[in-house]
Amino acid sequence: MPFEGLLRQRRIHAHRAMPEEIGRLLALADRDIRMARSVMAEDWDWAFSIAYNAVLQAARAFMYFQGFRPATDQSHKNTFAFMREALGDEFASLVGYFDRMRRKRNQAIYDVAGLITEAEAKAIFEKAVEFVELIKARAGGAPRSPRTGSRTGS
Repeated sequence: MPFEGLLRQRRIHAHRAMPEEIGRLLALADRDIRMARSVMAEDWDWAFSIAYNAVLQAARAFMYFQGFRPATDQSHKNTFAFMREALGDEFASLVGYFDRMRRKRNQAIYDVAGLITEAEAKAIFEKAVEFVELIKARAGGAPRSPRTGSRTGS
């Protein structure tokens, strides 16, 4: 079964999502891309954090599409562990980048104002746009069953 290790470790759980749930998460990702773009000139910390949130919402949409949700404890970390497995080697460096930025975002939000540079904010924004589009292309249609991998509702 796909994602067996993450399920066994209780880092993810089976979740039957309605297409509307997936659509709402993708709409949030689109909103966050727009907001990150608009905030970029004023505050790099917030632009970085909002772009990161776009990635997180898109990743959650993909998890739902695949029939899973992250465990509540360390949900961001679990989401990226899932994405690393779901997207495989082809996107391992991109998912790894977002996982590293997860830790940096935590510092920028809770510990150190002014931590994010303009280059870092612009880099995560560009990668977030790429990632959201990738997920939108892959998560079209009905959610997949966590047991069989086939589409539900078809």
